[in-house]
Amino acid sequence: MKYTNLKGFPENFLWGAGTSAFQCEGAALEDGKGKSIQDIKTIQQGMADYCVACDFYHRYKEDIALLAEMGLKVFRFSIAWTRILPEGVGEVNRKGIAFYNEVIDTCLKYGIEPMVTMYHFDLPAALDAAGGWLNPATIDAFEEYVRILFENYGDRVKYWLTINEQNMMILHRAILGSGEVSKKDTMQENHHMMVAQAKAMILCHKICPNGKIGPAPNVSIVYPFSCKPEDVLAANIYSAIRNWLYLDVAVFGEYNALAWNYMREKDILPVYAEGDEEILRAAHPDFIAFNYYNTQTVTACREDQSIEGKGDQQTTTGEAGIYLGLKNPHLPRTSFGWLIDPVGFRNALNEVYGRYHLPIVITENGIGEYDSLTEDGRIHDSYRIDFLRKHIEQMRLAINDGADVFGYCPWSAMDLVSSHQGFSKRYGFIYVNRTETEMLDLKRYKKDSFYWYQRVISTNGEDLSDRQEDESNGISGKTI
Repeated sequence: MKYTNLKGFPENFLWGAGTSAFQCEGAALEDGKGKSIQDIKTIQQGMADYCVACDFYHRYKEDIALLAEMGLKVFRFSIAWTRILPEGVGEVNRKGIAFYNEVIDTCLKYGIEPMVTMYHFDLPAALDAAGGWLNPATIDAFEEYVRILFENYGDRVKYWLTINEQNMMILHRAILGSGEVSKKDTMQENHHMMVAQAKAMILCHKICPNGKIGPAPNVSIVYPFSCKPEDVLAANIYSAIRNWLYLDVAVFGEYNALAWNYMREKDILPVYAEGDEEILRAAHPDFIAFNYYNTQTVTACREDQSIEGKGDQQTTTGEAGIYLGLKNPHLPRTSFGWLIDPVGFRNALNEVYGRYHLPIVITENGIGEYDSLTEDGRIHDSYRIDFLRKHIEQMRLAINDGADVFGYCPWSAMDLVSSHQGFSKRYGFIYVNRTETEMLDLKRYKKDSFYWYQRVISTNGEDLSDRQEDESNGISGKTI
């Protein structure tokens, strides 16, 4: 639908950007921090590990000052569980508490709203060794961990995110640092995470009267490859498995019917412990956060059809007898093979809001590419500007469609270690001078997209043009 009179973004719209602890902090075992599964997982040969990352731990003041210069209204970052509780439970690391106090206070000093993710792929290694999320004791450990966060930071943090991309941790375990287990055990782990999330939401509303909390899955609209009814059915089933299973539990306290019956047919239904049903129904998110990168396309799959490959967070392989992932011939791809679908972003916003009628904040959206630093210290990332501009345009259209969107945090604020492509795959507005294997000087450089997004924020999304402000003299008009 095309609008004759297109309204703009809300006056108080939260323009932001995001990072995660294990991908940017470094200082992996400094100042009392314990090991997480990310610290010990096998890294591909030649790929950067997380020991130093981009050294945010030692450079956070400089980095947050740059974010303030860009004009951010909100900074989405995660807290490392093992920096607070080195073993996942037990004695609190006071140096870890102090570090995040400093990060939060520095944000507030610049008028930036902190948005905190409590768990972003970095389960404490000690808990993992004790069974991880398959062990119900991890639910209690998570509840105690988030209680510590609420008690220490709840007076200043208004927005809390529970678990980043829980659906990706379930669907793509090995990529994100978790060992392989049976599908039945995987769905039991997922159920335990759902209960832990519900307890966190209940606790937030009890301890932080001014706090707001919500889940943060990865959402990808699933297209049928054709209008054949079988393809439409395959798309609906996969969408339930990939998207709605997680959000239905978070919002309604019960499993999506299509996903539940898929699990029953596959004999992988989770077992409810006593009290789980009441806990899930008692939890109520204040908003939905979700990460959007692209869409998926599937066709119906025969029972005897072989499925090749494992896919990743944004590429679908399939499941015999249910769905088969196919390439969408209508969409371009990034250098790393992910589809680019801005209109799919509008579809996702409308679908999520239509299903749940809760305010939405986008917590990841961006393009990973091979950025190059020029001799004069510039990074000309016109492809990033083009990607973000088209997605912001579609987000504005979704708002006009009726979706209640209150914030947008592209991935990522600065370059960081991609979860499975290291430092080769750069997402940030700020370039970090290092390679996969060499630390170099870790100097920060503002990319062309930094200045572009600065102008987008200052005009509240009205100026999305690709002209570039000249850094040295402030003269406008340079074409990217």
